[in-house]
Amino acid sequence: MEAQPMIISHRRYRSLSAVFLAASILLLFASCQRTPTASNAPVKVAIIGGFMTTGMWEEVTAEFTRQTGIPVEVVSTGPKEIIDKAFRKGGIDLITLHSSDVATNLVADGLGVSMKPWARNELVIVGPPDDPAKIRGLKSGAEAVTRIAAAKAPFVEARNVGSQTVGARLWKLAEIRPEGDWIIRDDSPVPQRVVEFAAERHAYVIVGRIPMLSGKIPNAGMEIMVEGDPEMRRPYVVIEANLARRLGRNPEGARRLSEFLTSPSGQLTLSRFSERQGGNAPIFYPIEPVSFEHPKG
Repeated sequence: MEAQPMIISHRRYRSLSAVFLAASILLLFASCQRTPTASNAPVKVAIIGGFMTTGMWEEVTAEFTRQTGIPVEVVSTGPKEIIDKAFRKGGIDLITLHSSDVATNLVADGLGVSMKPWARNELVIVGPPDDPAKIRGLKSGAEAVTRIAAAKAPFVEARNVGSQTVGARLWKLAEIRPEGDWIIRDDSPVPQRVVEFAAERHAYVIVGRIPMLSGKIPNAGMEIMVEGDPEMRRPYVVIEANLARRLGRNPEGARRLSEFLTSPSGQLTLSRFSERQGGNAPIFYPIEPVSFEHPKG
């Protein structure tokens, strides 16, 4: 007996087609909900605290989002020790902080890749209002420490890494070994009280310009004496999470954000913010001098 062909009515065919179409739409919708596309998945970042307190990060990343459509979400912010710990736990696509052993170790430990400098901040020399070494208004930190040494004016060696790094550079440029009872060890209870500690001893000290301006470091009547010296700047680096370690979720977004920060467009956005907010001197500096003219084309 020959097999009879299965005959499906026109009405039943239309019903089955509708079911298959609805199921396909539901599967497609569920897939989109589970897996955001590279164009709309946020880049999750850990950033040093000064970026947030100044408003710089919000403005720079707003321009990145405007150009790319990719949102940026701050997961961790604060001192480098805090954001380093957060990055190591995972779930963060990109971190940016001062160039330091902490940053280098993230790469050396295989957690981060593609470390690049993209901005600089500035340290300043602050001192008592009567300015015993007569350094007020100098644009050379090396000349300032030369005058401080010649006057044997009290000088506090702050214990934070930034102050130590810049201080060592200035003494080397001045070809002076800082020795004597006019050099004072920083014994303040916490690093943020170092200016108060120096004020009590009528001493000069090197600190970050951002915490001085923001009030994070109480000034205790001390004044900024020397600023605007390129030798007193420290670079920030940007590091992407290593895809092989599966720390981040959005490596493509991290790559594009890193490229934007170091691009002419990103550097221009940083420069414009800094010039507008910096007062006597910019808060942040780009890696290279940037023209404020709009690019042609």
